[in-house]
Amino acid sequence: QVQLVESGGGLVQAGGSLRLSCLASGSTFSINLMGWYRQAPGKQRELVATITRGGSINYADSVKGRFTISRDIAKNTVYLQMNSPKPEDTAVYYCNCNAEFRASLYVYWGQGTQVTVSS
Repeated sequence: QVQLVESGGGLVQAGGSLRLSCLASGSTFSINLMGWYRQAPGKQRELVATITRGGSINYADSVKGRFTISRDIAKNTVYLQMNSPKPEDTAVYYCNCNAEFRASLYVYWGQGTQVTVSS
């Protein structure tokens, strides 16, 4: 089992900056990939950024050049640095991880943190 707890959401002005954090606990040794997703009202949940155990990073086109995903392995924490956010980035942001244990794959989600970008 892996538990994910997000923090850092809130209200930010367009063009400002905000950093989200996701602390993983439990069987963190089994994690292969961690990432951030978001869901705006009336829309489907979408990928924002992911980082693999090996450090490979992937971004949604909509956030490339503005958001940065990073990790602190010692702290079991993944971050999402949001620079120059836009009102359309307003959403609930969810931390996600994929874990493998005894040849089975598991997907875990955090509870979500609201990010509101004002114009």
